[in-house]
Amino acid sequence: MKVLVTGGSGYLGTHVRKFFDADDLSRRNGRDLLDIDSLGDVSKYDAVIHMAARLDRSFTTSAATFQTNVQGTINLLERVRKDAAFVFISSKDVYGCFAGNYQNVPETCQTMYSGQSAHEWSKLIAEHYVDYYAHQRAFRSCIFRLATPYAPPSVGNTPNIIGHFANAINLGERIRLPGKGRPIRDILHVDDLAAACRAFIDSIIRHGTYNIGGGPKNALSLREIVSRMEAVSGLQAVIDDEHPLPDPMPYNYVTDLSRIDQELEWEPKIGIDDGLKTLF
Repeated sequence: MKVLVTGGSGYLGTHVRKFFDADDLSRRNGRDLLDIDSLGDVSKYDAVIHMAARLDRSFTTSAATFQTNVQGTINLLERVRKDAAFVFISSKDVYGCFAGNYQNVPETCQTMYSGQSAHEWSKLIAEHYVDYYAHQRAFRSCIFRLATPYAPPSVGNTPNIIGHFANAINLGERIRLPGKGRPIRDILHVDDLAAACRAFIDSIIRHGTYNIGGGPKNALSLREIVSRMEAVSGLQAVIDDEHPLPDPMPYNYVTDLSRIDQELEWEPKIGIDDGLKTLF
């Protein structure tokens, strides 16, 4: 099976690409979603995992974010062949503040505009294009609304919040925690994300939208996550409690995995301690 990973040199994409022994479509590899000439061979692939995105949340650069995340996705979708599998990595943040209404967030959570940045809003818009092109061009499609992933460090990549904590502990830097470390997040190791992509590719499902994260079994407060990092690394974190970061929105987020478990028979396999060890 020939697999293509867009953003295959990024923080998460590097590991997903290695998991599948896939080809890379990324700017670091000299290919750009906005450059039509870079996309000529997309139709040759049996599966495309679309991870490339502009992550900028600034209002002043919104046009560039929409251009990359929406138009770039359209350019890709127009070249996926019939019956291929297309996996789009979206974001839990498409739900905005409405996710705060649930203990475990389901796919039925509202996605109305509630202050989301261009990054999250462009992801939601791109989801609709995925649905449209998948039905029009008769390829299989999967949308993963990703919660809080984490991955081992890789050269040239900036980690997300979980990786940032690990780096700070490694370097002895002070850590400022949002909400004084009380907000809860369910964390997902990148290898479990890759396994979920495999589960869809190998399934008979034609189209599906799934929330994906660590679920209740892998949900901890941010302060508890730092404590577990201390335990697995043998290092001590330096917490700056005098200058906490603002409360996140939503305050807590834990993924309801019922749909993905039922339809794709997938659940996270990598426990918190085993996963966090890979960051050190």
